[in-house]
Amino acid sequence: MDRAVDKDMPLTGHIAELRRLLILSLAALAAGSVVAYFMYPGIIDFLRRPFSIIAPDGEGNTLFINSILEGFVTRLKVSVIAGAVLSIPVHLYGGVRFVFPGLRPRERRVISAALAVSFLFIVSSFLYSYRTIIPVSVAFLTGKEFIPESTGILLGFTGNIFYILQFMAAALIVFQIPILLEVLLAVKAVRRKTLLGMGRFVVVGIFILAAVITPPDFITQLAIALPLSGLYFLTILVAKIFGLGGE
Repeated sequence: MDRAVDKDMPLTGHIAELRRLLILSLAALAAGSVVAYFMYPGIIDFLRRPFSIIAPDGEGNTLFINSILEGFVTRLKVSVIAGAVLSIPVHLYGGVRFVFPGLRPRERRVISAALAVSFLFIVSSFLYSYRTIIPVSVAFLTGKEFIPESTGILLGFTGNIFYILQFMAAALIVFQIPILLEVLLAVKAVRRKTLLGMGRFVVVGIFILAAVITPPDFITQLAIALPLSGLYFLTILVAKIFGLGGE
């Protein structure tokens, strides 16, 4: 029988299997980082595109480097981050392969469904943040309300590239919260009644979270907080429809 699906495996066997999966994940991360290193020009072009609003017709550069090491260090960091993203399927495969033997059939179905929906949420939040929130944020923060017409804009390369990366990463993570809640409801770790009773406090917490992870402007904060608040209550509704989380 395959080691990874033998729930009666001794503790030493589980430790050996975990070590093997960790090595596989590290190897995938390294391979993904190497691939991303050679894809770097395309990745950077993608990440700097939201700033094209500052020079809409390609008139001049919008991001500038002021240190001889900045370009080299940024390439390494971006390659590792992109490598981590590229290797996510391997990490998920390892995690699922390790924990599935200890789960009941119903819990396995829930986890499998959650992973499928999670992938859809990742794609949706990625497109939503990149195509909607970030352009609005850049336009708002570099608008005439804050920067006079007589003042030029000189944006640092590394800081602003990582602004895009960090914002997208934050959006990807926070929009996984409804999936996590649905899983907790499915395994009866929390109850629908409890989540519904906490609704007003959760909404306040969501707005605080949005204020922390977004730039200091109310437009992007609302763009994160309103959909996430809606998803919170949609999660409870879906749980009710499928009978998850008790009463």
